[in-house]
Amino acid sequence: MKILVDADSCPVPARELILRAAIRTKTIAVFAANRLIPGIRGPWGRMLTCPPGEGAADDRLVELAGPGDLAVTRDISLAFRLLEADTEVLDDRGRIFTRDTIREYLSLRNFTLGLVENGYTFERSSGYGKRELKIFAGSFDGLLTKLRRQVP
Repeated sequence: MKILVDADSCPVPARELILRAAIRTKTIAVFAANRLIPGIRGPWGRMLTCPPGEGAADDRLVELAGPGDLAVTRDISLAFRLLEADTEVLDDRGRIFTRDTIREYLSLRNFTLGLVENGYTFERSSGYGKRELKIFAGSFDGLLTKLRRQVP
């Protein structure tokens, strides 16, 4: 079992929580990005700096993903690909993606992108604070516990 993290967009508090969980559970946490992300170190945290280019880090995470792994990403398209690899997926705000819900999220994302392309603007979500971290921690710990119980 591995924890896979789309590190480019993952907030610092969530990355720190993931690293602490990796150490506590002795589970490898792989952080992938197109640039070096500071603070990822130690025997349980691995930083993969991927080549520049659209989707290189996403492609690497999908290559590494498999059944029994846990992935953290805000990218809906990447979440879909990871679910296809039988990986459990959630975002940094604790939203758990499943095969039953991912198509709805993709449809909503595509609709929103279409509106933006036609000149509509949306208010961005608020920052990442204690509330968001607490919700993420609950979902992340729940999935991690579930997956660790499945490991023989």
